[in-house]
Amino acid sequence: MFLPTVVSLLLLSASATVRATPCVAFDINWNLLAFGLDGKDWDAGTQDTWTGSGKATDITASGRPPFDGANTTCYLSQYTNAIYVLNGDSKSPSNVYIYDATAKSWSTQEVTTGSFNPSSFDAILDHDTNVFYALSSGTMFSLDMGLLKAANSTPLSWTSDEQAPYPSGYQPVMALAQNHVHFLDVPGVVAGSADIFVIHYSYYQPQPQAYPLPDGSAFPATYGQATSFFQESGVQQEFAFIPQDSSAVYVINVETNTTQALAGPTTKDPKATYFAGITSLIQLTSSGAVSFLPYLEGNTSTNSAATWSPVSILASAAPPSASNSASPSGTQSGAGSSSTGSSSGSGSGNSNGALSSSMVHLGSVLTAVLGAAAYML
Repeated sequence: MFLPTVVSLLLLSASATVRATPCVAFDINWNLLAFGLDGKDWDAGTQDTWTGSGKATDITASGRPPFDGANTTCYLSQYTNAIYVLNGDSKSPSNVYIYDATAKSWSTQEVTTGSFNPSSFDAILDHDTNVFYALSSGTMFSLDMGLLKAANSTPLSWTSDEQAPYPSGYQPVMALAQNHVHFLDVPGVVAGSADIFVIHYSYYQPQPQAYPLPDGSAFPATYGQATSFFQESGVQQEFAFIPQDSSAVYVINVETNTTQALAGPTTKDPKATYFAGITSLIQLTSSGAVSFLPYLEGNTSTNSAATWSPVSILASAAPPSASNSASPSGTQSGAGSSSTGSSSGSGSGNSNGALSSSMVHLGSVLTAVLGAAAYML
């Protein structure tokens, strides 16, 4: 009778160690939204309120994802004022959850994956077409979201577009600017340069594009995170690249083909994720702490002097914690209730450490259980 009890305890402990994988985004009024922090969703308002003494507004609503995927990512659809959430549900990683930021409501869009692997990819959401472009298993895929701000009853499908010219081991770092997908840390491409995929013509430029710093140096050829700065209207022109060591923030301008180096995050977290608005870059750490770096496009002197600050009204509402747990109350609603194709795993390469922390805890429990079993035997 003891062994079944051990297994039961082990399974119960494993389920209890599920960690939240929150994400942040902006709506079109540039309110900072944080999803899945302390099991809830929050509106921190605009940048002028972030360091105040108040608390963020609780916007948790029914139909939200459980935010228990290994790598949850959020994307702003600027035309629809909707937030698209990928990998928000570990049980249905193929589904796209849609948050209508105007109506403050959730719905779930069913998605057919085909040969697309939802457990391994990186993606951008194109501004003008509202189409996701993702690199998965060496192939470029696309997912057309139309102008959805709420799910419909017809499943969407990931479409295989073409084989990417990269080796199988390439871990993509993708950024969007001027309707071009920029690939960083590509094998064989020198530091300070990016490979480019032209969305509207669906082809890879034959030569990398260089983006030097003013002193002639270059951002490193290394893995990291990338996120695009929005404009009030029109396509993005700049993106930020943050190496995994958090040593600096590199802002690449594709209009001038230049790079500016800014202060690296105060918290050096290799598992942090990032989201840019118009006048700020947001960092979300693996413990749930949210900070921002002010940014003004074209203002080199101001940007060089900028420093990181915590979003205190979020910290007051949802204090950071190493044991930031996923809420078990996330419910599903909307047109889609399940996905077809592969449904195991989650993530786009932007891990915030949820999976690793769960496995560490699970290993500790397993060691204790096996020790107890040996003692009893």
